[in-house]
Amino acid sequence: MYEPIRTKSVHALADTADFPHRSREEELNIQLAGHLSALLAVTDELGLDEAAESIAGQIARLRGAPPARHAGLTGADPAALHRRALAGRALVVAASRADTAAAILSAERMDAHTAALHEPHLVGAH
Repeated sequence: MYEPIRTKSVHALADTADFPHRSREEELNIQLAGHLSALLAVTDELGLDEAAESIAGQIARLRGAPPARHAGLTGADPAALHRRALAGRALVVAASRADTAAAILSAERMDAHTAALHEPHLVGAH
């Protein structure tokens, strides 16, 4: 009795198969790797080699490639660098994607930077 519609509806979405799409998890991985990269730059500048290697390992896991490392020192005040490290959002992103390893690493680094700010003799400490 009714003939089927033979043309596409004008309300149908355009074909988006040729556009790359990322999942929420992929987007969070990218965001977390970015925050950890910012933390890595500060950590490298502070000369905290062991912590920097741990952060670099997490970035490599998330990106599938090792991160670019801090090329030069700015000579910034160590206390300012510790404050900059605390401003990062790596812990929040790691928690939102349930990445236990990155969350633990971020929390440990936040504790270390907080302690360095409250203990003047630790500000420049490795």
